[in-house]
Amino acid sequence: MMIPSDLIELYVYEVTRRLPERNREDIALELRSTIEDMLPEDYGEAEVKEALAKLGDPAMLAAQYRDQPSYLIGPRLYDAYIQVMKMVVPIAVVIALLSLIANQIITYSGEEAPVHAATNLLSKAIEAVLGTGLQVAFWITLVFAILERTGTGKELPLNGKFKAWTPDDLKDARYVPKEKLIKKSEIFIGLMWTAIWGCVYFNADRLIGVYENGRIGLGMTTPVFNQEVLISYWPFIVVILVLDVALAIYKWVVSQWTMPIAFLNVANHVLSLVVFGAMIGNAELLSPGFVAKMEDIFGSTTLRETGFSSGWIMWLALFAYMLAAALDSYQGFRKANISKPAK
Repeated sequence: MMIPSDLIELYVYEVTRRLPERNREDIALELRSTIEDMLPEDYGEAEVKEALAKLGDPAMLAAQYRDQPSYLIGPRLYDAYIQVMKMVVPIAVVIALLSLIANQIITYSGEEAPVHAATNLLSKAIEAVLGTGLQVAFWITLVFAILERTGTGKELPLNGKFKAWTPDDLKDARYVPKEKLIKKSEIFIGLMWTAIWGCVYFNADRLIGVYENGRIGLGMTTPVFNQEVLISYWPFIVVILVLDVALAIYKWVVSQWTMPIAFLNVANHVLSLVVFGAMIGNAELLSPGFVAKMEDIFGSTTLRETGFSSGWIMWLALFAYMLAAALDSYQGFRKANISKPAK
């Protein structure tokens, strides 16, 4: 059994979260006052549910509060339409971009100048985002437009359960503080980064190295890493990639920071640090050609005198990632511990 005051707060939250942020506080105060006027002095859960049922679906009530009516599809389907758009369009765009990036990196032969290859990839990425986004949005809009004009039960708003709203639906609602929310853009960027570094890892000998001017422009002449040694860690890298994607999907579904997500985030960082540290600790990780190239450029005596080494740079990179991972882990636990502010 729910506390009556919690039902009221959840109903107010379900209405105001659909409204512009600048209007939420005033409308919340007005709505609470309206509900209290509808209730007897000594009220319980039954009386609250009866009052909320009279007010109706929060989505429909929010549509009445908006400065401009949401008639792109119609108030009956508008809330469900926006939810589907927010969920499906980003997923489709992410899949299209991941496929494009993976294909471009895997098929990159090294014959094309890197600047040209990067420019080509950027133009294709913009085309993929706009093309996929517009196509998916078009088909979703078309489906909802058909439902709007031919669907049954037009007197009822269409919610996530495809049935009439009742106060019992508030039991499934969750109040989520703004700082606790996980933005879809963060998940999108995380997936993009996972796809990029994963593809670069498996093609490091063609992408990471010393670039010099040649007959086709700037091109790589000496790879930094010994690809055979680098690829020997592939089972661990695959595990990290799978965990990255699984954590991103979990974040997408839950949409807020929780303690399980915070712990999984830490576990992912720890595993990455262990694998990265093991790779850096391998003396054969750097290709002999790259080491010789550095000695030719700077001179072996100069390198010994200054104490400079490529390995030192790699350990510095590991330390920087460790600091970033610690900060990200702390932020994850901090956001997971944010709770509903006291009234």
